[in-house]
Amino acid sequence: MRAVIETKRPVGRLSAAELRARWRRLADDPLVAAIPYKLELNERGSIEVSPAAPRHALLQAFVARELQRLLPAGTSFTECPVETEIGVRVPDVVWASADFLSRHSLDDPFETAPELCVEVLSPSNTRAEIEAKVSAYLAAGAQEVWIVNENRVEMIGPDGPRSSSELGIDLALPP
Repeated sequence: MRAVIETKRPVGRLSAAELRARWRRLADDPLVAAIPYKLELNERGSIEVSPAAPRHALLQAFVARELQRLLPAGTSFTECPVETEIGVRVPDVVWASADFLSRHSLDDPFETAPELCVEVLSPSNTRAEIEAKVSAYLAAGAQEVWIVNENRVEMIGPDGPRSSSELGIDLALPP
């Protein structure tokens, strides 16, 4: 289950600069750092909290390791904040090329999405929520978004669903 913690701000979208500033304040707050869940900010600056689960963590770690092994010319990492049209979202895994990292360093959050953003589905995710994130990552510059569930990987590019990755790799999930 995803919880939303509303802020005392006026209802409406925050600008990219306001979201970035709010994210950086939260990232520096030791009380927020003690929250044992994944945090995201929606477009109004409200905090969204998602609890972790062992299977989710296993798939997240597996995907990150496999991306690093299969695409050694870049870097894969987990829970990377990305500025999008629907707030600061945190894909479960991203892969960024060396070129992307040289252009963006370790911006917090990234102002554009790395080449690949991956969402590992949780029981609390709704299809509408995932579709909104896929659209947001693509609009923010991702070349491909993967949705990973228990037994398959769905790949989506700016042109829609793909039968295979344009990154030239194939990912077989663990049993």
